[in-house]
Amino acid sequence: MPAIRIMSLLIRGHGPLLQKNRPGHQALRKGRVSLPNHVYLITATTLNRQRFFGEFNAGCAAARCFENNEILGDARMLAWVLMPDHAHWLVGLGNQDNLSIVVNRLKSSSSRLANRILERSGTLWEPGYHDHALRAEEDLLNIARYIIANPLRAGLVQRVGDYPFWNAIWV
Repeated sequence: MPAIRIMSLLIRGHGPLLQKNRPGHQALRKGRVSLPNHVYLITATTLNRQRFFGEFNAGCAAARCFENNEILGDARMLAWVLMPDHAHWLVGLGNQDNLSIVVNRLKSSSSRLANRILERSGTLWEPGYHDHALRAEEDLLNIARYIIANPLRAGLVQRVGDYPFWNAIWV
C-alpha cells in the first residue's frame, strides 16, 4: 500500500494512532497564533468521525450554538456548516477571547446539547481542530461559498438550500 494511503488511514483512526493522545492533535497546535480581529477558518471533527449529526435533532441542537452570542463572546460567526461528522466555522475574532477559547466554547456547548438529544454522555468532538488564519487578500465570500457547498461535494444534497445545517452572514 502506498505510504500516502497508509498515512491517510492512520490519520483517520484506522491504524495504531487510535490511542487517546494522538500525535496529530499536538502537531495541530504547533505554531498556532491567535490574533485579535483576524478571521479564521476552523475545522473540527467528531470523535472517531462518528456521524452524530446525521441525526436531525442532534444537528439542530448543535447548530443553535454556532450563532449564539453568549457562546461566541466578542467573536463573530461569518459562515458555518455542520456535516454529519464534522463542522467548518469561519470566525472573526474580537479583542477579548482567543481562538482556542471560542472553539472550546463552540465544541463544549454543542456537545452538551447534542448529547442530551442523543441520550449519551462524554466526548463528542475530537480534542484538536484545524485552523487557517486568513490573509487580507483572501476572499471571504469565496471561502464562505466553499464552506457551505460542503454538503454538495459530499453528495448529501443536490442544492445547498436543501441542506438544513449552514448559514452565512451574506445570505
